[in-house]
Amino acid sequence: QVQLAESGGGLVLTGGSLRLSCAASGRAFDSYSMCWFRQAPGQEREFVAVISWTGRILYADSVTGRFTISRDNNKNTAYLQMNSLKPDDTAVYYCAADRDYGGPAASEYNNWGPGTQVTVSS
Repeated sequence: QVQLAESGGGLVLTGGSLRLSCAASGRAFDSYSMCWFRQAPGQEREFVAVISWTGRILYADSVTGRFTISRDNNKNTAYLQMNSLKPDDTAVYYCAADRDYGGPAASEYNNWGPGTQVTVSS
């Protein structure tokens, strides 16, 4: 098990950038896949990006070319660099981790952070 804590959310204008961080406590961070999801009001939780323990990366079509996921195993932290933000990106962003799964299905992740709000204003 790992405990996760997101940070870096906030209010930004359309076209702006934010970098989210997900700090993990516990051992063997480098054996976990780290994933970002988001949930807008009234909508289901949506996959954003994942980086597996092998370094394989997958993005949702809606963020490809604008968002970049990365990890620093020495700091037990995963990141989501978000550029060219749009109002449709407004949501609570969640970090999730799992040792056995590295795909886009939220139901497969066993470790979640509390989320951080991202608001993109037009």
